[in-house]
Amino acid sequence: MLLSGIRVLDLSRVLAGPLCTMLLGDLGADVLKVERPGEGDETRAWGPPFDERGESAYYLSINRNKLGLAADLDRPEDQALIRGLIADADVVVDNFRRGALARRGLDPATLLAAHPRLVWCTISGFGPDSDRPGYDFVLQAERGWMSLNGDPDGPPFRAPIAVTDVLTGKDAAIAVLGALVGRGGPRAPLPPGERHVQVSLAASGTAGLVNVAQNALVSGREPQRWGNAHANLAPYQLFDAADRAIVVAVGNDGQWRACAAALDVPELGRDPRFATNPARLANREALIAAMDARLQTRPAAEWLARLDAVGVPAGVVQTVLEALREVDASPLTGVAPSVPGSVRLPPPRLDEHGALVRARGWAAFAGGGAAA
Repeated sequence: MLLSGIRVLDLSRVLAGPLCTMLLGDLGADVLKVERPGEGDETRAWGPPFDERGESAYYLSINRNKLGLAADLDRPEDQALIRGLIADADVVVDNFRRGALARRGLDPATLLAAHPRLVWCTISGFGPDSDRPGYDFVLQAERGWMSLNGDPDGPPFRAPIAVTDVLTGKDAAIAVLGALVGRGGPRAPLPPGERHVQVSLAASGTAGLVNVAQNALVSGREPQRWGNAHANLAPYQLFDAADRAIVVAVGNDGQWRACAAALDVPELGRDPRFATNPARLANREALIAAMDARLQTRPAAEWLARLDAVGVPAGVVQTVLEALREVDASPLTGVAPSVPGSVRLPPPRLDEHGALVRARGWAAFAGGGAAA
């Protein structure tokens, strides 16, 4: 495993932080999740649905490959326990409000100075100098995502997935991995400031706009909503086949010519109005009308076979359960890792390994926590 032997103390909750630490666990790290006694991570209550043990699907989706400890950070004895675990950890991930850990004797700057190989990742809503709480819905609104989502003539919509949280969790994992590489690099040990990596939902949400942000910067104009079409490519949108919806995603002029041939409308491929992508964008309405009329004459499976045979990206609109049937997924441990890794532990019950961790510290991971 890529991160075998790396110890990660997870002091985070909800989505971005737990997703980050789950990815590190998927890569082989030993991850210890610390939660509040009694209620634990609030996502434990974010349901239904709940499984037969009462665990919420939301919590299960982002907490595999971890042991679980409940600790009250307002109690001196538990503060001492956490400091001891930090002393032997490689990474700490937290998403506490500014100053909250320092008031409990767990100041990141002090602990980083005391432990020269420790990497600390703090996840915030709006950056290290802000006390605003960060929730994905607010960030989707404030960072432009909602203004882009929906029908051109309709209201803005949020994405149903917490996209800024997911982006931030992945950014946090990247930042941690970069700091670990830097920690072991050829130059002098990283100073505490470089081992304290900061990520935020605001920064990840803005950076996640990628080409849409660049469109606005280059043009000086606000991007418009395109529904299921694309601002920079055509044809690149949803169509109705004879039996179900299909998407066609033409990315270059060669694919367009192949697409026209596969649809048995070679005259569209030769039409100068559609010869290049800028021309197709300028004549989008006529192009889409012609494709709509053609695609409605045959079932989706026939079109997919034809388009696939000539290398044109296309697909049917599947439900979530249809999509999950094509992958390795479990009601307990979720969708299989998207990074090179494996599922070794189910998400822990609240304080499931508390006694073992209090007795043995990081040695509780010997045997995968099976002794708990």
